[in-house]
Amino acid sequence: MNQPPNFNRLSRLYLWMELLSFGPWLMLCRCAFLNECCAARRALALGDGDGRFTARLLRKNSTIQIDALDASRAMLEALVYQARPDAVRVRAFHADIRKWQPEGLPYDLIVSHFFLDCLTTAEVQSLAATLARAVSPGSQWIVSEFAIPANWFGRLVARPAVWALYCAFGWLTGLQARSLPDHFLAFRQAGFTLQKRKRRLGGLLISELWSAASTCDPIRG
Repeated sequence: MNQPPNFNRLSRLYLWMELLSFGPWLMLCRCAFLNECCAARRALALGDGDGRFTARLLRKNSTIQIDALDASRAMLEALVYQARPDAVRVRAFHADIRKWQPEGLPYDLIVSHFFLDCLTTAEVQSLAATLARAVSPGSQWIVSEFAIPANWFGRLVARPAVWALYCAFGWLTGLQARSLPDHFLAFRQAGFTLQKRKRRLGGLLISELWSAASTCDPIRG
């Protein structure tokens, strides 16, 4: 198993790198389903970077308790700083998600924003299977990710953009992954059902709301 990427030295630059490359679009993706989180009581936040979404979720939901997990200690410290004065409702776990095992009460919300792209399809399959056993019935999983649409925009714009991002973060952090994982397949195999999807920037960015237990038909595409 490869070492997780090291985002420590990017913790203070993360916001500015994001704004210079994608402006407000990544944050809009993260918050696409924020209003769907009001009923959640126990959440797991996977690799939320500098914690801006976690901070918004804490302000939106005054009773939620959040377990935040990241392989970067510096990013976790930035997340806790962003969460103030609600940081008392955050437990920070410095760990590699590929080795971490959830404990305690089940989660009713999972959030992973631009995090799954650091993993392989096999690793996402293992993660989804593990977390499927750690959620309560009806729990939600909110995902924001990059995507490559199956059209001319995907071939000429999205694919080169994603390739460039992998090269940049490979150089900056040691990230080993070089292609987007098939999280759709992994989630379906683990028993999650896609409820809603929103696309931005021609489909380069997607926001998804998954459910651990639903009678709704999955969304295709």
